[in-house]
Amino acid sequence: MALKNEISADGNTLTVFIGIRFDITTYSDFGEAYKGKIDTVSSIFIDMTDCIYVDSSALGMLLIMRERFGGDNANIFITNMSPNVTKIFLTANFDKLFKIKS
Repeated sequence: MALKNEISADGNTLTVFIGIRFDITTYSDFGEAYKGKIDTVSSIFIDMTDCIYVDSSALGMLLIMRERFGGDNANIFITNMSPNVTKIFLTANFDKLFKIKS
């Protein structure tokens, strides 16, 4: 399933909506969701409202996106996570790399 993305009306924010599974099968779709857009936005929101499954490849994809978006200066928010998905992100210390909003 292709991921959805949306640019805010002012053009400053990209939101990527993750589907039910965020794993290696979403690799191409995830890259396409932000490809060519990260140079024009100041913030990225990863909306996990529908996501119930995350694996290590998804964490890797987020790290790649973070590096492409400016590394330590990247303004990336991961939002609307279920308690189980939040636990994975906190265990991996992703709260130190991303702005987590459950």
